[in-house]
Amino acid sequence: MKKIFAIILGLGFGVGSMAQETTEPAKEAPKQKFTRATFNSTRIINMQSVELGSPGSLQILISHHFSPLWPEGGSTQDNLAGLLGLNSGLAHTYISLDYSPVKWMNLGLAAAGRNRFEGFAKFRILRQQTGAKNIPVTLGWYSLFNVNAAKDASVQLGWNKYSYLHQLQIGRKMSDKLSLQLMPTLVYFNVVPYGINNSNFVWSLGLGGKYKLTSNKNITFEYARQFNMFENLIDKGGNIINYKPDLLSLGMEFNTGGHLFQFYIGNTMNSSNVDQLARNSNNLKLGNMSLGFTINRSLNLKN
Repeated sequence: MKKIFAIILGLGFGVGSMAQETTEPAKEAPKQKFTRATFNSTRIINMQSVELGSPGSLQILISHHFSPLWPEGGSTQDNLAGLLGLNSGLAHTYISLDYSPVKWMNLGLAAAGRNRFEGFAKFRILRQQTGAKNIPVTLGWYSLFNVNAAKDASVQLGWNKYSYLHQLQIGRKMSDKLSLQLMPTLVYFNVVPYGINNSNFVWSLGLGGKYKLTSNKNITFEYARQFNMFENLIDKGGNIINYKPDLLSLGMEFNTGGHLFQFYIGNTMNSSNVDQLARNSNNLKLGNMSLGFTINRSLNLKN
């Protein structure tokens, strides 16, 4: 009798444990969550961001850089008439058209000012995400070629007019409000002026960011430091050339839904990244800062 009771008791515990196991819900695999809107535009201010247009989107971008607010050496009358660089007659305009055939690539062409033209490609390598895969940053790669189309009797070979830029973009959305991006950059010139410690390669490191104020307003900033090729360069006429290695810009961004407007101030008049990061002639004094704006419009060519 005791043996029968023990067997019944054992079966009861076994059935109970089996029922308990079957009633426990199965654990779901963590859902993959991709970070969205690290930046609100394909540009931070002057520099490219890690953002790409959606597949099938065509983007038209117009960027305008005015002359310095209060140029050194200019008369007070001329500077006042220039209206802080807005009415001085010196400005550089950048007009680009780019298309995203797939979600990880962007291709574009641009009129870069001063008879220069550019072609560029941007790729997304990694995307910040959490879930089954935890990737803390978004990685992008940006490559550009620049050609000077102006006629120059001193240039014997056409390839002398070309320069190139390659940039690794490391972006992270730190929080719902703050995003940061690191930008190690290489600029290569086919021909460079004579000088001490001269090189075809120009290296720089940049930092950019966005701080979200409201759903459609952001503060943006950029800083880049050039590491070489900015001191004691000598042109073919024997003139000594010195560039300014620090590039700083601050901006305000407005998103209207159909357009994105950016207004900014920085110590460059140049409209091309090649000149901004390798041949900037304005230092960080307030009088050398220039105003600028960018209008950004995207059209979706796919359903």
